[in-house]
Parts: sequence; structure tokens; C-alpha cells
Amino acid sequence: MTATRVPGPAGLPLIGSLLDLKRDALGTYLAARRDHGDVIRVQAGPPGLRAELWMVFSPEGAQQVLATEAANFRKDNVFYGEIRESFGNGLLTAQDADYLRQRRLVQPLFTRRRVDGYADAIGTETAALAARWAAAPDGVVDLGEEMNRFALRTVARILFGQDVEEAVETVHHAFPVLNGFVRDRGFSPLRLPRQWPLPGHRKALAAERALYEVCDGIIARRAAEGAEGADGTDRTDGKGEGRDLLALLAAARDEDGNRLDPTELREQVLIFLLAGHETTATSLTFALHLLGKHPEQQARAHREAAELLADGRRPTAADYAELPYLTRVLKETMRLFPAAPSVGRRAVEATTVGGVTIPAGADVLVVPYVTHRHPGHWEDPERFDPERFTPEREAARHRYAWFPFGGGPRACIGQHFSMLESVLALAALLREFEVTAIDRDVPLAQGITLELHGPVRVRLTPRG
Repeated sequence: MTATRVPGPAGLPLIGSLLDLKRDALGTYLAARRDHGDVIRVQAGPPGLRAELWMVFSPEGAQQVLATEAANFRKDNVFYGEIRESFGNGLLTAQDADYLRQRRLVQPLFTRRRVDGYADAIGTETAALAARWAAAPDGVVDLGEEMNRFALRTVARILFGQDVEEAVETVHHAFPVLNGFVRDRGFSPLRLPRQWPLPGHRKALAAERALYEVCDGIIARRAAEGAEGADGTDRTDGKGEGRDLLALLAAARDEDGNRLDPTELREQVLIFLLAGHETTATSLTFALHLLGKHPEQQARAHREAAELLADGRRPTAADYAELPYLTRVLKETMRLFPAAPSVGRRAVEATTVGGVTIPAGADVLVVPYVTHRHPGHWEDPERFDPERFTPEREAARHRYAWFPFGGGPRACIGQHFSMLESVLALAALLREFEVTAIDRDVPLAQGITLELHGPVRVRLTPRG
């Protein structure tokens, strides 16, 4: 049945809900569901430039948009267009034949067996992080900064191997600039041409050039080195064992024998750097922060890790299945703080979702940040409770009550990598340190990913 009246906030007479979205998008989403229901329309911007956003908050609606009617909801909206402009047309933003070709080339590099082979890089970077934490002044660190750098170094090591240092600093400084640029343009009713020499445009374009240059330089050097790298490492063995992800991407072929050209390689690398470090950094930051506020749950997580790793060894991929409580901690963290708080699409044809007709051409947001707190599916939704993710309770819930990795045919290809990295890192760090939260509340904002707008300080106490 089609609703006769479209639900949603009225906003201000001239600009609708524009200020609310700019000031506190996440709070605006939550209030919209509470006050108006599971499918709503938000208008933002002045007359003549007013945009309409259709927001879907229910698990049933999320499943319809992302899975059962995925062909009707494309990645053609403003945010994906801005990401495409800054980071290229990699796997996150590509569509149609481009996407299918890229997926076929890249999918073999993210099988469970292949991803498990990245555990050694995860262990190397976790050990370096623990050593740095042991020397932290007064034992105080900012988790946001620490986890961002850790996750970036880990994915860069997996991508670039021995070239990790060359890439890390550039990416670390350039990504926040571009993220803010994409966010601001996505929420702006008026997007001036990027080439106009405005201060923000110049800063963003400089960051973009720096990213392109460092990636292109590494790719070109690899091409010149050929099968054997400068360090003598064979990059072309039949199974690809021991090679970094860039070498595997460069060697990948589709069914016609075609490979990625240098521009396509750079675009895939940039998307992997974006999706592979900010999402994991968010999950690790909030997992440790939540445990730092909940000593009982932290004690249980520590016992699990300490018993499994009692001999002092690094965790391996085989240990992942032996850490069920830490996995539940991580899943509950991603429920409360999904790294992608909203997921955008554009409707091809008019479609009824939850009794509301969404018109053709409409910009649509499914919002994990809200769905993960939906009172119809989560009891006391703001409470941190890892026991929500026992196998029995997971099986009893709607498939799309929890979807931090998206869903349907465009679900995140790196889901197992993110889970493996996060669980193994948590196990190694909690074995070594007790964590106590200093900053109890953390201001958040909506960007390409969930953004921190303040420190996330904790005090670390080495365990004897």
C-alpha cells in the first residue's frame, strides 16, 4: 500500500533540514526515525537548490534496497560521485561492466585462504604497536590516532610489502583532507567546479596529487622491476604465495587474459587504502574504548586472549575461530559504531518501501547507524552487550538488523580481512594491557566513514 502523505521532518522554511544534517547528521537520522517512522523524506537546501533524501531505517527496507531489489538502486548519488572524483573508479564506486570485471579480477585475492595469509603482517604491526604503547608517557594514548596509523600501516604493508614506509605518511595526511572535502561537497546544495582556485579546492587537489604520485611511483617501479623485485623477491610464482597485494593485482587476469592498466591499479590501491584502514581503525578504536568503560567485559576478553596466547606467541589466522568472545565484542562494537554509518543509492524506478513510494531518481540512504539501534529489533539498544551476538541470538534476528559490511551483491569484499585483523589485534593488545577510558563520550560526525571529532584517550596499564 502506498502512503498518501510522505513522512519526514519539516525543517526550516527556506533551507529545510540542511543545518541539522550539517551540524549533526547522525542525531538527525535517529530523531527522524523516532518521530516519523522507518521510511522518511528529508529536504535540505534553499528553493531551487533543494535536495531530497529518502532514508530507510528498517532491516526489511535495507534488505530490499541492498539485496532483493539491488538492481533498482545504483551507486549514482552525489557522495559516490565525489568519492569517484577523488579516489578513482575502483571497486567501491564502479558499476555495471566495470564493476563486474574488477570484481572477477579482485575476488580471488580476498578468499578466506588468501586473507589468512595476511595474518603475519597483522602480527608484525600489532607487535610494533604494543612496543610503542609500552613506552607511552604516563601510559596515555589517543586511540583514534593510534588505531588509524596502525590500520593504515597494516593495509599498506599488505599492499606494498617493502614499500610501506613510502606510502604511509602521504596517505595519513592526505586522506583526512579528501574525506572532509567529499563530506562537505556531499552535504552542500551548491557544488562549485573542483577546478576553481578556492582555498579548500587547492588543498584537496594537492592531497589528491600527492596520493596519485606515491601510488603511481610504486606501481611504475614495480613494472620496471618486472618479475623479480629490487629486493630479489620472486613476485610471479604460480600460487602467489609470499607476494604483496599490489604484485597480485598487477598479475591478475580476467577470462580474456586482460589485466588492470596502471591507472586502474592505482584506483584499486586507493580504494583498498580507504576502505581497508579507516573502517578497521574505527572498529578497533571503539572496541578498546568500550572495553575501557566496561571492566567486566574487558576482563572476560582478556582471559580468553591470555589463555589462548599463554606462551607469548603472536596470534595466527588459526586462532580466529578460538576467540569467540572477542568476536562478539567486535560485532557489538560495529553495531553501535558502524564504520559506514549510512549507505547511499539512487532509485532507477519508483519503488514502494515500507508502504512509502520512493520516486524514480530519488537519492536513498539506508542507515546502519539507526537500524543497529532500532528498538523493534534491539532491546535497550544503547547498552554495550556482546552477548547479543551468541550464535543463537544471531540466528533469531533479521539478517539486516546488523549489516556493517553492507549487503547484497555489493557487500564489502574485505569483510573477512577486517574481522581477522581486528580480532587478532585485540587479542594481542588485551593480553599485554589493561585499558581504562579517560574520555567517556566521543563526538561523532558523518563523513565517508564515521568520523571522530575529539580525542579517544585511554590509560594503558601493562599486565604482569
